[in-house]
Amino acid sequence: MTGFDSAEGLTPFRDGSGYGAILFDTNRIRQAEPEWFTPSWWQQQARPVESGGRGGAWFVDAPFGQAVLRRYLRGGLVAYLSRDRYVWRGAMSTRSFAEFRLSRAMIERGVPVPPPIAAIYRREGLFYRCAILIERLPDVRTLADRAIVAGDGAPWEEAGRLVARAHRAGLDHADLNAHNLMFDSRGRGWVIDLDRGRLVIPATGWRERNLARLKRSLLKVRGNRDVAAVERDFDRLRRAYDTVWERGY
Repeated sequence: MTGFDSAEGLTPFRDGSGYGAILFDTNRIRQAEPEWFTPSWWQQQARPVESGGRGGAWFVDAPFGQAVLRRYLRGGLVAYLSRDRYVWRGAMSTRSFAEFRLSRAMIERGVPVPPPIAAIYRREGLFYRCAILIERLPDVRTLADRAIVAGDGAPWEEAGRLVARAHRAGLDHADLNAHNLMFDSRGRGWVIDLDRGRLVIPATGWRERNLARLKRSLLKVRGNRDVAAVERDFDRLRRAYDTVWERGY
């Protein structure tokens, strides 16, 4: 992961629930506050994100611009033990700080991802909770939504080129699904939700796992479309991906 740079600010804090720190973009904000990561603090300026995720995200109209506030929540069986607590392994290993850093690294490499604004962790003994504020992308829809509405008119080639660019930059996305690729009305795309992603040397194994995960998600959200149609669309995506990958940019 990239090292600390002059455009990052780090603010420690202590409150009644424990202590922690906030990592933030000093080009966006002069100082970050722990209250920003509590949805109720924003009152009417925060509203839940209704689609995707696990119910832990809010759109926020903040003084520093429109943002998405996302709490890190567990899924699956482990959520029954703890929905939002993780084992402490050091500040820079927290999921929020790691995603903040990875997002900035991708932007430096020319990969379109939503710019991170601030990330927080709050430590409680051997565990911690965390959240992140990310710039909200205006007027975008997920590839899943576009596939259901537009079918073969969805931006399949652009999706393939976008994924190839991310892979060329070394982004091993932990959950590359049809909800984590977003596009505006002009077909411009972004990769979102870099939680648990890694910056690694490009290799066939993890690239193919990413692409297989994306294909499975497209089949899962196909709606009334038949499997053959989804297969054809994914083939278009894959051909565009392979073209960019082989070209090297």
